[in-house]
Amino acid sequence: MAPIQTNIPLADKNWFRTGGPAKYYCEPQSDVEFQEALSFARKNNLDTFVLGEGANILISDEGFGGLVVRPQLKNISTDGKIELTAGAGVTMHDLILYCLDNNILGLEEFSGIPGTVGGSVYINLHYFEFLLAQFLVSARVINKKTGEITTVDNDWFAFGYDFSTLHNHEHYLIDATFKLKTATDLEIAYARGRRIEIIRHRQSRYPKQGTCGSFFRNFHDNEVTLMSGVKKMIYVAYYLDKISVKGQLRIGDAQVSYQHANMLVNLGAATTSDIIAVAQKMQELVLEKFGVLPQPECELVGFNEFPLRKMVNSHV
Repeated sequence: MAPIQTNIPLADKNWFRTGGPAKYYCEPQSDVEFQEALSFARKNNLDTFVLGEGANILISDEGFGGLVVRPQLKNISTDGKIELTAGAGVTMHDLILYCLDNNILGLEEFSGIPGTVGGSVYINLHYFEFLLAQFLVSARVINKKTGEITTVDNDWFAFGYDFSTLHNHEHYLIDATFKLKTATDLEIAYARGRRIEIIRHRQSRYPKQGTCGSFFRNFHDNEVTLMSGVKKMIYVAYYLDKISVKGQLRIGDAQVSYQHANMLVNLGAATTSDIIAVAQKMQELVLEKFGVLPQPECELVGFNEFPLRKMVNSHV
């Protein structure tokens, strides 16, 4: 069994670089160790949180009072043709490099986005018109309550924008299999150049550290009334740009990025409470100006109560 550690800091294990410790912490390196970790949580009646690279989360200053599992399942294998299987702990960066080194194309569209395979499947990683769901054909998941490992297909995940069945927190990813395509050396050379350009583009538009990426999700159609032509204005960045907080709104060392109005950054010594305070102020300003209330895309971990304002009906 992988050792269960106690009182392990989490601030160095997430991109915001904030948050308190995990009461219990484990890094399983095999399916069996993952099963044993979940068994430990069940026997001790502990809440469980599965952590990847921590690129899309905000951890409470009090930390997490249960078991944090950080899978180290890092095997990558291919059928030699078009299907590739990667463990939940493989980073997307390493997986993309593996693909390019083995003349495999498809996932390079997600270059420069932090995260593990587990976290990326969880959130249905996306970049412009590309969704990770377009490539996933099957996966193995572990049942939180029983420890049983089963193979599921794409439909099982009920993928949506920033959503998958994994959000129910009843199953966790063991590994995922993607349908990709083989390529010539010339096509790979082009893809490597494209990867570099995608990364350059992202770094010019978005902060590179101390952030969770987009903090608020886009609105659903039924949540807004403002129209753009014949369609609802669902893009939260539109509303955030209009309240003039980009690079301006700051509390402690937490600030809205000067590069993007929907990205909060830790300038160095911010606490999670500072970040929440900035997010609350953004909610208030949007509500005051437009009558709608942004809701977080960033996953909030370890809070006893939801720390932001909730949308109580379709139009607040």
